[in-house]
Amino acid sequence: MSMTTNLSKIRREKMLHTINEIKKNVSDEETLNNLSLIENELTKKKYGLIWEEHEERVDIELKDKIPVFEDVKRKTLKTTEKKYNFLLEGDNLHSLYLLEKTHKEKIDVIYIDPPYNTGSKDFIYNDEYIDSENEYKHSKWLSFMSKRLNIAKKLLNINGIIFISIDDNELYSLKLLCDEIFGDNNYLSTIVVESGEVFGTKAAHVDKTFVKVKDYVLVYAKDKNKITNKRPLYDSMNELYDSHYNTIVDLKEMKKMNIINYLKSHEEQLNSMDVKIDKLSTKYINDTLKINEKFRDYFYKNIAEILYTDQPLTKKLSDDYVKSLICGKIYRLDDKLIFKTSAGSIRMLQSYNKCLHQTDDYYSNYCRSSIRGDLWKNFHIDMRNIDDEGNVKFKSGKKPTRLIKQLIKWANIKDCIVLDFFAGSGTTAEAVLELNSQDHGNRNFILCTNNENNICDSVTYVRLKNILNGYSKKRGLKYNLKYYRTSYVPKINTDEENLSKNLMENIKNLIQLENGIEIDDKMVRVILTEEEMDMFTTNENELNECVKLYISSDILLTSKQNQIFKDYNINLFIIPEYYFEDEIREVA
Repeated sequence: MSMTTNLSKIRREKMLHTINEIKKNVSDEETLNNLSLIENELTKKKYGLIWEEHEERVDIELKDKIPVFEDVKRKTLKTTEKKYNFLLEGDNLHSLYLLEKTHKEKIDVIYIDPPYNTGSKDFIYNDEYIDSENEYKHSKWLSFMSKRLNIAKKLLNINGIIFISIDDNELYSLKLLCDEIFGDNNYLSTIVVESGEVFGTKAAHVDKTFVKVKDYVLVYAKDKNKITNKRPLYDSMNELYDSHYNTIVDLKEMKKMNIINYLKSHEEQLNSMDVKIDKLSTKYINDTLKINEKFRDYFYKNIAEILYTDQPLTKKLSDDYVKSLICGKIYRLDDKLIFKTSAGSIRMLQSYNKCLHQTDDYYSNYCRSSIRGDLWKNFHIDMRNIDDEGNVKFKSGKKPTRLIKQLIKWANIKDCIVLDFFAGSGTTAEAVLELNSQDHGNRNFILCTNNENNICDSVTYVRLKNILNGYSKKRGLKYNLKYYRTSYVPKINTDEENLSKNLMENIKNLIQLENGIEIDDKMVRVILTEEEMDMFTTNENELNECVKLYISSDILLTSKQNQIFKDYNINLFIIPEYYFEDEIREVA
């Protein structure tokens, strides 16, 4: 086996040796630190995605401030007794830092539609648009995405899945970045979404070598080995009848009959559906299924369950068992129907019913269908009407509600939290709520978006209200929502108690966010001091109202107080120290 010489490695080793020799004759601490930085750069990984790291405004602000949420109570929506959903207004990195405190390893599904970095003012970095002439266009985007995806990974639970919409501009960089963050062993798919179509001779198409008609969705798991029992999606097939299914089986008599002969034996019934007996053939059956609704209903309800094709049996059978079978006779083997051919081979019967599903097409039908692969066709149909979705205008581009619904449907987790930290117009919220309505799921959403050009206030939130109240021909979907706005608490350098007190005033919002509840100071309360606790446990009216109580970990309960909570059936919860533990320790 021939060996190749790693020239880069040789050069690195020479440079590292030179640096070590220089360090022997240097005593200045600053110079030594700089030489160590050079060593670190030389010894970094030498394969994979490498880019220039950039500092964001949020990172700078965090040096002397602590991120918190403000509850904008006037924008709360409440219509049910179920958990709250959340809309978080502000820089999504700020929101993700806080979600790491409340939702670490608790998110089931993440869907994001980040800026595609096309160079046409779709990506803002530190309040500036990144255009195609920016020399750090790609590295700023990667730095921006890397910070957010690293936190996203921490938020996903062990069964979690992340879907990321993207186009050709950053697909290949994003794939390498995700391989690095989530592990290439946890890569599930790159879905190709047919989002456009070519028609006519539009001027915009003339200068293009190939017209763009697709986008992508990258799919990664937190742990690929835990991804089981996903719900397949189905697309209708052009031919509604497969001529290979040509055998009718009488399961009582265990006898077979050709489908044409069987249909002819029901001549009177077929005549009533305008089916021509004298024209019966496999092609005629297929054509009639497409245009004759009565025959299609009859075929699916009465014929499909007794219509079969045969295929080889993959299960190994003993020679003695095979010899005991009579050629042509049908037998039950576990949950299968089998028979032996005149040549002595064993075949199994496959029911036509297994071809029939309610499809996930734009025009959904119950018909012969196939499992959808990684090519998702015909979403260009959704794009024709996308301006009407949510009844809000959104120039930066919406994703079809059906697309996100089907991604979540495939994930097949009915009781879950769905996070979208590039929420845009709020399509993910509508997808979650519509899907809940259709399959009686119990999904909740958390949306994060900035308020650039007033998007959160006048687009996202307006759409969420439209979903609640109903719009166009869509009926309203009842749900609860809390609207949070990101803010900061300054790091106080005097003593630990001052900072702790300042943060405790903001802790209610994290409790609400983590548990999907509203602290109304009646049924749900927060107590932060022992003085408050003494007052509460002596107020019978308040004790009778209270169902849940969250208390500071600093409060030491007496045996009498513990007994009071039992007597009044109050559920007691200790406020987690991890909410602001690191920040308090840093200042202390």
